[in-house]
Amino acid sequence: MEKETIEVRVLEGFGLYVGGRQVELISSAQRLVAFLALQERGVARSYVAGELWPAADATRAGANLRSAVWRVQRNCRQLIVGQGQQLALGRDVLVDMRRASRRARRLLDRDGVGVWAWNDEQRRELVAEVLPDWCDHWVIVVQEEFHQLRLHALESICTRLIEVGRVGEAVDVGMSATRAEPLRESAHRVLIEAHLAAGNRWEAQRQFERCRALLLQELGLEPSDELTQLVRWIAATPDRRVGQGISGAARPEPPVPVGRRVSAVG
Repeated sequence: MEKETIEVRVLEGFGLYVGGRQVELISSAQRLVAFLALQERGVARSYVAGELWPAADATRAGANLRSAVWRVQRNCRQLIVGQGQQLALGRDVLVDMRRASRRARRLLDRDGVGVWAWNDEQRRELVAEVLPDWCDHWVIVVQEEFHQLRLHALESICTRLIEVGRVGEAVDVGMSATRAEPLRESAHRVLIEAHLAAGNRWEAQRQFERCRALLLQELGLEPSDELTQLVRWIAATPDRRVGQGISGAARPEPPVPVGRRVSAVG
């Protein structure tokens, strides 16, 4: 008899699915499954108990852990496995964040072909947050790690799509990057370059103004010299040469911006 697929979802919220059917868990069991899903390998029972029940003493935390494991196994026996004093998700359990992370790293590989496989499923994964409504400290660490990974992947994909002439998709990916992190200057830069590659100088200029307004309003910073020079180059360059500049041809040097500027995150 074929085994039923077990999947744990932590992108955009928690979910447990067995054979495509959602399985409901109480809060303590959800937190246990989510904690194990966010780990790269098995972890000690004492560590799990201490992280999930930090306010309880070791005895009480251990009892809470045993109760949570029992509740999970009552709903899905193959979901959690114990090896001595270690706990982990079963080897065949699928985790959406792990799959998304592997794909993001492949897309970052300049020698790979991941960009050609860019599709709606990958887009959904790379615009999703890890358990966005959870604020446990062990969740926050992974949220930030995945957030940075997906931003780098989106920017890399945008650049590579420009290089192969798929500029419409590049604009779409660049917009996803700026929505994911509005204050990330590097995301605005790849989107501006995508607009330029598409021949839309006005859109490129407008995106720069949006970036500048956000940085000034939220951080009190001007855009970096590099981005400012790019936009000045747009204004000073005939239409027919804009695409050449993006592809790597030499750009005329614009005047050096007056005053010292500090680059924003990105």
